[in-house]
Formats: sequence, C-alpha cells, structure tokens
Amino acid sequence: MRDLLLIDFPNLFYINYYNLYRLRRVAQNHKRFNAVDMSLNSTLYFDYAATTPLDKEVLDAMLPFLTSEYGNANSAHHLGQRAKVIVEDAREQIAEIIGAKPSEIIFTSGGTESDNAVIQGVMALAGNKNELVTSPGEHHAVLHPIEISKMKGFKPVMAPLNEDGIVDLETLEEHITDKTCLVSLMHVNNEIGSVNDIKKLSDLCHERGILFHTDAVQSLGKIPVNIQELGVDFLSGSAHKIYGPKGIGLMYVRNGSRWMPWLTGGSQERRRRGGTTNVPGVIGFAKALEITTRTMEQQLKTYQGLNEHLLRELKTHLYACEWEINGKPGVHHITNFCFQNSEKRGIDGEMLLLNLDIEGICVSNGSACTSGAVEPSHVLLALGRDAEQANSSIRISFGKHTTKEDISRLVLSLESVLARMFTLV
Repeated sequence: MRDLLLIDFPNLFYINYYNLYRLRRVAQNHKRFNAVDMSLNSTLYFDYAATTPLDKEVLDAMLPFLTSEYGNANSAHHLGQRAKVIVEDAREQIAEIIGAKPSEIIFTSGGTESDNAVIQGVMALAGNKNELVTSPGEHHAVLHPIEISKMKGFKPVMAPLNEDGIVDLETLEEHITDKTCLVSLMHVNNEIGSVNDIKKLSDLCHERGILFHTDAVQSLGKIPVNIQELGVDFLSGSAHKIYGPKGIGLMYVRNGSRWMPWLTGGSQERRRRGGTTNVPGVIGFAKALEITTRTMEQQLKTYQGLNEHLLRELKTHLYACEWEINGKPGVHHITNFCFQNSEKRGIDGEMLLLNLDIEGICVSNGSACTSGAVEPSHVLLALGRDAEQANSSIRISFGKHTTKEDISRLVLSLESVLARMFTLV
C-alpha cells in the first residue's frame, strides 16, 4: 500500500484513487476509531491552524447548556432568560478581552459567516463607492464574496503581497481610491503565518474615509488582539481555532460603522444577525478565549522554542531533499515548507500528506477549506511560487499539545517518506 501511494498517477486517476483510498481507510479503521483512544496521544497532530481539540475546561463550561440549561435565549420564560443572561455575560467577557464594547460583538456561525457578513453589509450601504480592496493571499471566505460582488456592480481590487507575504503600506496606498468602500486584509495568514501591520493599514484607510476589516481567525487567542490598538472597523474571529467548539464565531462591528445586517429573520443579536443563539457555543467561545488569553505569554515562548527545534531538526536530519520556508512567518506556530531535489524538481504535496498520514502524522498542504484539491495554493502562487513549487509544499502548525519529541518524530518520518518519493521523481 505504501509503495502504491508513491506512484505518480495521472491527474484524473489520482483524484479517484485519492477518494478510494480515503474511503478504504475509513472502512478499515472504523473499529479502531471506536475502540482505541484516538487522541493526541495516538496521533501526531500538526494541523492546529485548521482546527484544535476541544479543551476539557471548555467542554465542562458548555455541558450544562447542552443538557439541563437548554432554554432559547430569546424566550421570555425563566429558562430562556437564564440563557440570555449567560450569553450577555459571555459577550461582556469577550468584549473586555479584545478591548471592545459588548454592543459591538455579534455572534455568528464562524469566521466564514463573519467575513461574508462584513463584506455584504458594507456593500449594502456603499452608495457610489464600488471598489473592494483585498489581497490575493486572503482566505476564500473573503476572496469569494468579493469576486461575486462583480455581479452587483462592484470592482474587486487586489493589492499584491510582497515577498514576505504581507501587504505593505505603500502598496495599499497605491490601490485605494475615493471609490474604495472597504479594505479587507487578514491579520495572520492561515497558510504561511505572515502578519500584516493592521494598525498602519487601518490608519491609512481611515485617513481616506475608508472602512477596514481584518480576518483575525488565526490571531485571536494566539497573539495579542486589541481592537483599540488595531484600529479596525470590523473583525472576524472563530472559536474552534483556540480549543473552543466548532460552529461559533464572532464579528466585531464598531458602533456607528456603515453596515447593514446580512442575515435576517429574527430579533437575535439586537436584530443584527437572525437565527437561534448558539448558547453552548457562545459559552464555549468565551471560556476558550479566556483560557488562551490567560496562557498566551507562556504559550508564545513555547511556540518559539518548538519552531527553533523544528528548524534545527530539519537542518540536521533531512538529507533527502532541499527545503525552504515559504514567505516570512510572523508567528511561530505556523510554518510552510517547500521541498525540492537538487535539480529544483518538486514532489506531489498531496502524496506527501497521505504518506505522512499513514505514519500517523497529520499536516496540511494548504488551508483546510481547500484540502484535497489538486490545484496549487493560491497563497503560495501570490508569493510568486510556480505551480510545482506550490504543490511541493506543506504547512506545519503547532498547538499546546505539541512537544519537541513529536517534532523529532515528524522530521524522521519526513526524511523517510521524502527519500522514497524523490526516487520516483
């Protein structure tokens, strides 16, 4: 089976084989997944930028609201009112952590909804301003709604990334005009870990009367995020990136910003987002953010040490090929590597991912939302990588359960797998 995975299949067959392999893996491992503790103790997980395991403290905080405290927060009876109180307490807690007002926090289903809601809401009140500025390295939750905006007469404007993977001040200045209604640039890039200087970028926009949004899904709870220091009008966040539950996110909307609610149909969230309030999710989000904020200083030091260890191990033990880092990571918990032989020939990143998976190691070849696709990463292409280089890259992301021993095992597995793969290139 391992040898088969190293065959360079034609593209169409590769896609079918990939799906067949996945289905076979699910069937073969069904009993193992149900009988064995499939925790981080049995799998080496290096895909924390995609999602994180639910923290035990978070689960404990949520459990009452999944069982006995099941009231709808918009109901008038005592169960509903108790739920309402706990939701508002969580809103205040989150607002205090990020330096916002509780009235500026809107709960959503996740980062994707928040991104879409900001863009659509600004467009609704844009008037004669019809330009939306972003970068080609953004998450698809931003890129796709901006692309679709052309159907409503809007003009997407792409500010290119520099070699470090960021949009610098001069570049942004060149791409905004008196027709720009919104600039959306992410805080931390989900694929390469680069960090935009959001404060400088947002200040420039405000000088021109332009609204500014940042996707902070990869920064909230991981590095300091303070609304007042960032100076943004809108911000998106998500709980499942910080050991909270899936299906809950937030949108920060500065009071007084030109924005219209996007999802209607109820009076929830002060009529700014229709839909039954996800009470357990809100509780879990607040608890997760409280924990990650409280432990952030120490965790940042840990990530730096882990990243340094990873680079040392690669330099010491990886002989099968040459490697380099894509972009210039600004955070220590996300690093993207390109692997090539001495002739600058790459390998199939999907096949590398699958072979590592067989070894019990989970990594990513890009953003989780596009995992399994054969097209190269749009972020790496935006950095100037060609298609072969982009397809020869993987993302390694750390979390609070990652150890140096885990990293050493990862590098040894990389050496073994890459040595076999490059013999077939």
